[in-house]
Amino acid sequence: MNFLNEIIKFEYESEYAKHYHLPLKTKFSTPKIASYKGDLSKRWYVYFSFRDPSTGKMKRMSPIYGGANAFKTKRARMAVLQSHQIILTKLLNRGYNPFVDNTQFYRQMIHEGYEKNYLKRQTPTPPQVPAVDQGMTIKKAIAYVIKQKEQKIAKSGKSTYIGRLKDFEKWMRKHNPTTKTITGVTKRKVIAYLDDVLDRTSPTTRNNYKTDLRSAFQLLEDHEILNRNVVAGIKMIKSKPKRHRAYSDDQRKAIFKYLEEQDPILLLFIKFVSYNLLRPIEVCRLRLKDIDFGGKKLQFEAKNKALKVKIIPDILFEEIKYLSDLDGELFLFTPKVIGGKWNADLSNRRNNFSQRFKRVVKDHFEFGIDYTMYSFRHTYITKLCNELSKTMTQYEAKCKLMLITGHETMEALEKYLRSIDAQLPEDYSHLLKDDA
Repeated sequence: MNFLNEIIKFEYESEYAKHYHLPLKTKFSTPKIASYKGDLSKRWYVYFSFRDPSTGKMKRMSPIYGGANAFKTKRARMAVLQSHQIILTKLLNRGYNPFVDNTQFYRQMIHEGYEKNYLKRQTPTPPQVPAVDQGMTIKKAIAYVIKQKEQKIAKSGKSTYIGRLKDFEKWMRKHNPTTKTITGVTKRKVIAYLDDVLDRTSPTTRNNYKTDLRSAFQLLEDHEILNRNVVAGIKMIKSKPKRHRAYSDDQRKAIFKYLEEQDPILLLFIKFVSYNLLRPIEVCRLRLKDIDFGGKKLQFEAKNKALKVKIIPDILFEEIKYLSDLDGELFLFTPKVIGGKWNADLSNRRNNFSQRFKRVVKDHFEFGIDYTMYSFRHTYITKLCNELSKTMTQYEAKCKLMLITGHETMEALEKYLRSIDAQLPEDYSHLLKDDA
């Protein structure tokens, strides 16, 4: 009776299930590779489960390493383990069972000619990294990164990213002339470069350089040009955010009066920062088509939102309304005219006006590093806050101010006002007097 049951079961599994694809309990799971998301510090292996005949449950089998961890690149390890994965899958499909004596199975494999292809095969030869990668010069490596990244980096940050990588290459050529290849760049050398950047700039800029270098070296590691990203282990340093000090009323009036004669274009640029509370880079993006002359509004790409709309106050609109009939593709600001063509990317446009402000305003008035064009935004938000507080409650003033500044939440606005000391108390001398 038992024998009959076995025959029926065999026929069912081999014929009936084959034709009608009825689901059966699988004997084993598909072999998979444990690669720990590319972490080379861990041991990679192939794993699978097989149904234990004594319990009827799937049981994880011993991992198969196959010598893969002797290799120190992701590509090589994966090539070894993928070969083992394919071989194991074929063996399981042909009847290999880890719970029984497989002597007869091995003999059958040998008889069918699989000895050469499977049984004697040990660690497969991994794909070789091209020799040019191992000896790639620093200059070629930087060029390779730029080529790979140029389509993925936003236009506004592309020139900055490329400039930082080329600055590193230039520094290495000057300070480490004997280090010719990218594989010769050590963590110590990168730290020395970042220390030099810190001496020349600021902690924030140094950290930004470090971030870009880390990204570049990670790409080189991922593409098997480097075995390890030496920048990844370098720590950021604490940096105090740059303070854009607000201008006093006297300073503000003096600057505006001076620019009326010396640079009217720069003055109008500053008024967009002051009256419309835009960031300088947002002003640089403006084209005439972004301005609704009929509705006295403008739309712009903001820092925290794809597109924002603001009204243009009359005090500012009166100075640009004559531009309404010009081609909408023209930039609102160019170096020589209001409303014109300017064949330069966003970063260069922003730098042009930043350098212009330094040359025309900062150098003339001998302002320190804390005074910037962005400071006008702080200055006028503080002015608005103080004026609104004269006739409104604190909450009402903040609600009105939110509509003007464009902050998304009251919490964000309050945090911003605290950071620029926009809200100061009235004189409190009477609280300090001793009782008579």
